[in-house]
Amino acid sequence: MAQKPSLPKGTRDFSPAEVAKRTYIMNTVRSHFKNFGFNPIETPSFENSATLMGKYGEEGDRLIFKILNSGDYLKKANDEVLAAKDSQKLIGQISEKALRYDLTVPFARYVVQHQNDIEFPFKRFQIQPVWRADRPQKGRFREFFQCDADVVGSTSLWQEVEFVQLYDAVFTDLGLKGVTIKMNNRKILAGIAEVIGAKDKLIDFTVALDKLDKIGEAGVRKEMLGKGISEQALEKVAPLFSFSGSFSEKLTQLKALLHSSEEGLKGVEELTFIINTIENLGLKSATLDLDVTLARGLNYYTGAIFEVAAPEEVAIGSIGGGGRYDDLTGIFGLKNVSGVGISFGLDRIYLVLDELNLFPTEVSETTKVFFINFGTTEALYCYKTIQKLRAKGVSAELYPDAAKMKKQMNYANKRAFSYVILAGDQEVENKQYTIKNMATGEQKTVDFDMLLNTVI
Repeated sequence: MAQKPSLPKGTRDFSPAEVAKRTYIMNTVRSHFKNFGFNPIETPSFENSATLMGKYGEEGDRLIFKILNSGDYLKKANDEVLAAKDSQKLIGQISEKALRYDLTVPFARYVVQHQNDIEFPFKRFQIQPVWRADRPQKGRFREFFQCDADVVGSTSLWQEVEFVQLYDAVFTDLGLKGVTIKMNNRKILAGIAEVIGAKDKLIDFTVALDKLDKIGEAGVRKEMLGKGISEQALEKVAPLFSFSGSFSEKLTQLKALLHSSEEGLKGVEELTFIINTIENLGLKSATLDLDVTLARGLNYYTGAIFEVAAPEEVAIGSIGGGGRYDDLTGIFGLKNVSGVGISFGLDRIYLVLDELNLFPTEVSETTKVFFINFGTTEALYCYKTIQKLRAKGVSAELYPDAAKMKKQMNYANKRAFSYVILAGDQEVENKQYTIKNMATGEQKTVDFDMLLNTVI
């Protein structure tokens, strides 16, 4: 007996209705990307390992899916490494490529390779899948889509302002109210590490802080201690966990905490410009908040960082995030090209919209008009009509077999067609159609013009 097939953990199949809803989100995001002046690019699903490794920190590197070399991949492996079962050394000998972990590092590689063809500042968007060897859970998958927008070649903080506006525009269009755009600045975090005497532990500090929502304050403290950050330093950082007030009030508190750190105060200055400008421009539905514990563990961020929280009634992680990276292209040889970007988490946005019943009814609509098949002559009559409807942009289809009426109507009900057309010998003779509105049950006989006016 054949073994029942299954999917790898962290991956999913999508039904037609689910694909329609996902497409609705992607089209909404894409339309705003274009409206804000971003242009589309695409990059391969896998990159050379050297392109990806070392760009996301130690934890990120562990989550990268490696691809085995083609052919006899063990042939080039060192016998001593094989005997020692040293997986870290072995992977470099048997795998030269990896699935992309995100869209940002491949974008940096793209910019470097195509720098002579690009006009800076360069604004691009990508909507493509990425892969992470993470532990699957609600809203966290091993294969998922990211919807990214980035601009490189400008240090202007107006870019950060624009990305806040972009987030607000998309979530407003999706009908998602109560979204909070959380902000912080890596310069502020560097300043905090400096004033508590842990400047040399900045990466360990931010990686641990980034886990606050997962492991709590006690867990963060424990991890920091394990990384060599002293008890005295943790006492100095304790106020971070109880910051409260408005965005501006939190900035005032930060100024006091960071009075001795030039870098930290620079971060405060940058956030002050962003919040003051946003307050002047206004937001339609989102709320902007300063989260001083927001770290975003990716090593390449250097300035403002973003994370978008779903409405409180939905228990799920962030549905978007991003930030400023001053020299990501420098790792590929192109120095001093600052960039900033954000990402929309398609899969989590889907879960939020679904849980809150925010998908418009028409999104799941498939074929609009369905023709019953009464036989060869009637089917030909129907198909000529289908051609004319399709030419007018109306989706229509004919049941392929002249099956019993009950079977065809059951099919129509399950497919949730808007209209069912019955054209038997009498309708064919009179060049008419009997049309049934499947939502109301109303049924009437019409000519083609009336049929078209009804369904269009």
